[in-house]
Amino acid sequence: MKLLSRIIVLFVCLSTIPLKAGAPWGFFAHKRINELAVFTLPEELFGFYKDNIHFITEHAVDPDKRRYGVKGEAPRHYIDIDHYCKHDSACNPFDLVPRRWNDAVEKFSEDTLMEYGIVPWHISNMTYRLTKAFEEKNIKRILRTSAEIGHYIGDAHVPLHTTENYNGQLSGQYGIHGFWESRLPELYEPDYDFFVGKANYVESPLDKAWDVVEASHNALDSVLRFEKELTEEYDEDDKFSYEERGRMLIKVYSEEFSNAYHQRLNGQVERRMKEAVITIGSLWYTAWVNAGQPNLDEISPEEMENLKEEIAKENESKELPELRKREHDN
Repeated sequence: MKLLSRIIVLFVCLSTIPLKAGAPWGFFAHKRINELAVFTLPEELFGFYKDNIHFITEHAVDPDKRRYGVKGEAPRHYIDIDHYCKHDSACNPFDLVPRRWNDAVEKFSEDTLMEYGIVPWHISNMTYRLTKAFEEKNIKRILRTSAEIGHYIGDAHVPLHTTENYNGQLSGQYGIHGFWESRLPELYEPDYDFFVGKANYVESPLDKAWDVVEASHNALDSVLRFEKELTEEYDEDDKFSYEERGRMLIKVYSEEFSNAYHQRLNGQVERRMKEAVITIGSLWYTAWVNAGQPNLDEISPEEMENLKEEIAKENESKELPELRKREHDN
């Protein structure tokens, strides 16, 4: 049932999003974050990634495309860290859950970890895979892994990806997932300042991934509390409105309510997106440094295009099951 609920939430968030400039933290935002991360890289890496920015951008969404068609994929996108303190309000889950995978498996079992999400461990694993790809100068794997690690890092920066109450279903706030990561960026992303500086070397990708998750989870209280407070101040007719999207009339959070929520969050969505951008660039750079800083300019443009076409054909050949959907209550 939990997996089915996550399928529904994902489908609704993605199926109601217009893919246009200024669109939400759905496919567009993952692509945008990967694109911006390229510009954080130092000169030695920038040329390679800039030449392949279209691929890095377009394939940022590949993990979502196979999320429920490949066994073991779904838990890579989240961690319900609050599950581990479910019966103890004074408990700090980040003190309770070991950061090292083997220690966590020994304490909770692998089945439990997979049930409640593994995103920090998967980010660390993907960084290792990218390092090996750089060492081998395996351009196909470098491109694919670079694009996909960006997706998981982006997911880890979303507060609602760190809780069992991922769509407000446990607190009477159903629809808040799409509100925070879809509606708000849709309205305000064009005004965000994405200057984040240059990528930096990360000593421990695993600790960095856990730090990201902890920062996201620490923001969760504001995400839920501010929406609940504002809901008490607004009538239903003022909280929601209807907008035309294509040929459909969609129920959405009103611009007035969205603006009040966005103001109360005080730049939270923008900060999480910016942190995702610099973290992606930094882990790309870290993997390259750990691999001995290989020269990636030795492959010809013709070979590069052939590789990208090969990857695209591989992706197209994978048939995924059709997802069921239901009406989005917002």
